[in-house]
Amino acid sequence: MEKVVKSDAEWRAQLSDLAYRVTRKHATERAFTHDDFPKAPGTFRCVCCDAPLFDARTKFDSGTGWPSFWQPIDPELVGEQEDRTLWMRRTEVHCNRCEAHLGHVFPDGPAPTGLRYCINGVALTFEPEN
Repeated sequence: MEKVVKSDAEWRAQLSDLAYRVTRKHATERAFTHDDFPKAPGTFRCVCCDAPLFDARTKFDSGTGWPSFWQPIDPELVGEQEDRTLWMRRTEVHCNRCEAHLGHVFPDGPAPTGLRYCINGVALTFEPEN
C-alpha cells in the first residue's frame, strides 16, 4: 500500500477546519451533526487520501449519532490502536494509508461481526455506485 504523507500545512489547505481537527488532531465531531450521507449503494472513502474504507451495505443505524459500520472493505486499510484519552480505554481506528483518525471500534455491533465502527462523518466522503 502506498502511504500518503503531507505536511501539516498541506493537510490544513486540503481539509475543512473540522475535518482537519478530527482526522489530523484526533478530535470528535458532535453526535448527530453529520447524518446527511445518502442511503444508497456506494463506498465511503477517507476524506484525506480517498482510500475506500467502508461499503454502504455494512452501514447501520446504531442510534449513537455517528455513522456506524460492521466491517471495513479491507481490514488492511483500517488500523487500530489503543486510546486511553478521557479516562477510558477504547480502540481507535485510523486510515492506514494516511494515518487519518476515523473514530473508534466497539464490540457491540450487529452480526455477522459483532463490531461497531463508530466513525466521524467528517472523516468520510461518499462515492455512489454507478
